[in-house]
Amino acid sequence: MKRTLPQSLALYSGLLLVFLIIGMPFWWVVTGSIKVPREIIARVPTMFPQSFTTQHFEKLFQSTDFPAYLVNSIGVALFSTVITVALALPAAYAFFRMRFPGRDTLYRLILLAYAFPTIVVLIPIYGLFAKVGLIDTRTSLVIVNVAFALPFSIWMMRSFLSTVPKEIEEAAIIDGAPARVILLRIMAPLIAPGIASVAIFTFIASWTEYLFASVLIVSDVRRTVPVGFAGIIGQYQIDWGLLLAGATAATIPVVILFAFVGRWFVSGLTEGAVK
Repeated sequence: MKRTLPQSLALYSGLLLVFLIIGMPFWWVVTGSIKVPREIIARVPTMFPQSFTTQHFEKLFQSTDFPAYLVNSIGVALFSTVITVALALPAAYAFFRMRFPGRDTLYRLILLAYAFPTIVVLIPIYGLFAKVGLIDTRTSLVIVNVAFALPFSIWMMRSFLSTVPKEIEEAAIIDGAPARVILLRIMAPLIAPGIASVAIFTFIASWTEYLFASVLIVSDVRRTVPVGFAGIIGQYQIDWGLLLAGATAATIPVVILFAFVGRWFVSGLTEGAVK
């Protein structure tokens, strides 16, 4: 359907507004990380850098523990993502296709995990982890991230499973395929966008998690990027160049994730599967 001139103007105006709201702050952070300090704090801000320096990145990686924070965050986020996807896929399939007593009740109870603020369970989780020796370990962060990401991931994966025509699964059952083969060889490729969505959601949630990381991690060497940023901000002054360089470097893993996983965000994977 061909758009009229007013429709085209409204569309491009909306896209421009979205860019200004989302893109401009990101542009300011990235460009600010390569400006000299006097240009960053200048009275009149510059949208395009009038100077260029790498001193902020050099200081970030040579004079701070940011490399350790980055490695910790990548490790925690990757393990949290892999475990969440590995658990959410069979759980969603069980809630969607299998019949067992209390299925609907259990499904609703899982979603109730989002009815309570995370701060409410902070002290009980800390006490539990202290008894089992998980305080100041990256394992504790992985457990927490998986626990809070799994309910929503199951709900999201179940929604994607519902889009797969039932005839595909019935054909596999007639051919004698067991449930494990149906799930991994047939259903999983067809809901690749759902798996990618769950992976991106879990990775970003784990990457940006601050509350539990600031409480469960004690030693500086095991801190993640969000908690490490708190140490960059001084009590009496802020090194804006260092802070902007850290924010820029922290976005790189997320950009890489979208570069590899974003291609799965396509529609119509099951189109034409059933004749």
